[in-house]
Amino acid sequence: MSHNPTYEAPLQCLVIDDEPVARESIMDFCSRLDFLQVAGTCANAMEAANYLQQGNIDLLFLDINMPYLSGLEFLESLEHPPLTILTTAYSEHALEGYRLSIVDYLLKPITFKRFYQAALKARQHHLMNITPKHPQSIDTFLYVRQGDSFQKISWVDILYIEGMQNYAKLHFKDRELIIHQTMISLEETLPSDNFFRIHKSYLINISHIDSVSGGRIFINGNELPISRNRREDLLKEVVYTKLLSR
Repeated sequence: MSHNPTYEAPLQCLVIDDEPVARESIMDFCSRLDFLQVAGTCANAMEAANYLQQGNIDLLFLDINMPYLSGLEFLESLEHPPLTILTTAYSEHALEGYRLSIVDYLLKPITFKRFYQAALKARQHHLMNITPKHPQSIDTFLYVRQGDSFQKISWVDILYIEGMQNYAKLHFKDRELIIHQTMISLEETLPSDNFFRIHKSYLINISHIDSVSGGRIFINGNELPISRNRREDLLKEVVYTKLLSR
């Protein structure tokens, strides 16, 4: 996972399900992720309503099929609902759930892989909600040596970097620059939230990805290989966090 220089407080989660086994399963999954923390569990919507009045809940894991008041009825009763991931054994509720701007929808029995995808989506929503709408401008400029001169570039414009032993080729839309630098030092210098190492010879700017297909990535008409052990990380850290459909 790319390192974050600022401390990120875990999302405070409330698990709402009338089945004790289901609650324990989600609590177990939450305990495996450092960005989630279970603040409490409830067996029904009435208990949950009391819990929410105390504040400080960022994310609900909400079972749809509960006695007295269903999860969806409960959610519609809330004026400012927290981020919500629905859990249910019945798939016909899916569209109804998305109408309420649900982060994700998990079908029981829930696998950890699907739980992880949903949790990443919730984290992304949460970070977008707490990020200032007008962030201070980030300095994106760097200088690279070209013979006897120093050329000013912006790392935002780098499409990808190709490693060639002790040299690296910076690929832009309209030009290429060769610099005397190793891939390891470039990976450490460039912001890890923006650049991802897909292969021992390639470091890519994730904002310029056009598509990911099998073991290949496409950037501006260029086809680049992804090493097998990096593909899963790329999907988890980059693709699944912004996945609109599955």
